[in-house]
Amino acid sequence: MVPSDCLFCKVVVGEVPSDEVWSTGGTYAFRDIEPVAPVHVLIVPRRHIDHAGTLGDDPADAAVLAEMFAAARDIARQEGVDGTGYRLVCNVGEDAANSVGHLHLHLLGGRRLGWPPG
Repeated sequence: MVPSDCLFCKVVVGEVPSDEVWSTGGTYAFRDIEPVAPVHVLIVPRRHIDHAGTLGDDPADAAVLAEMFAAARDIARQEGVDGTGYRLVCNVGEDAANSVGHLHLHLLGGRRLGWPPG
């Protein structure tokens, strides 16, 4: 069941405009509207999944994660951060500042990132 109020589901189907970076059969990637790094891309599955904590043992879940990480690798190459480094972040829950209830990876790069985050 897809929530009718899911922002990222609306982005995926084009109801909400986005700056597309990458698209595959199972994923869609677009630039974050409030970037925290020179490269800040969100990678989402086309299928609604609430967050990483709701993933199960279903092979379809494993396949979508593999596709998301492959997309991240290819986007990093395309954006020119594969050689210098980039970070992939997946937030789950309110304390992690997850503001959209749709599984997504943040690809961050283009500058030295601090550690620890937060």
